[in-house]
Amino acid sequence: MAKKSAVVVAMVIAMFVYLGVGASTAASPAPIGGGSGILVGGEALCTLTAIGHDNAGRLVGLTAGHCGEPGYSIVAERHMDAGAVGHIRAKSREFDYAVIEFDPAKVVPLNNVGGVTIHSVGAPAAFPDVVCKQGLRTGNTCGIVWGDLLQTNETWTQMCVIEGDSGSPVVRGTTLVGMVNAYVGVACLGPELGTDIDIIMADLNAHGGVGAGFRPV
Repeated sequence: MAKKSAVVVAMVIAMFVYLGVGASTAASPAPIGGGSGILVGGEALCTLTAIGHDNAGRLVGLTAGHCGEPGYSIVAERHMDAGAVGHIRAKSREFDYAVIEFDPAKVVPLNNVGGVTIHSVGAPAAFPDVVCKQGLRTGNTCGIVWGDLLQTNETWTQMCVIEGDSGSPVVRGTTLVGMVNAYVGVACLGPELGTDIDIIMADLNAHGGVGAGFRPV
């Protein structure tokens, strides 16, 4: 009887050890915000523009539209052990932005990443403002604003950006004013080109659905 009891006790201890190990190795939610690197669809490395909530209370975010297609998974570049933390739900080819819906159980939303803090969304910057961005590849860089040179709702700046910085938040102070979409000519020498955030907000609200009424955390 004593021997059998010892076996039972050992089995119970083993079970709790196994459960404890399972709990301790479970992936923690990924801290992510505007300026965080993201892996889109297992293929493209881009940068999250911002994270917040829409009118329906969903946890949503934005990035550049050319980073992926609706249905593509989103993985936090610095927290890949968390797996897919969201999916692209919609995109605009005209304005080159995509809307991400996040799983709130897998994400800790941030309003500060690196050198960028986002408290609000505002009108585009204009010459001679200085704006900054936080990107996956080049980190925190700043530059003078040249303005909407072609009258296309895209602001040109002199910030350093390269591939992987697509989607980076462009801020004036703590106000989100745009997202990085491209550069002209040579990376970090030619001007950066990005969509104005007020145009994105207007388009989102006009179409409704996921992302409409977006407000940053």
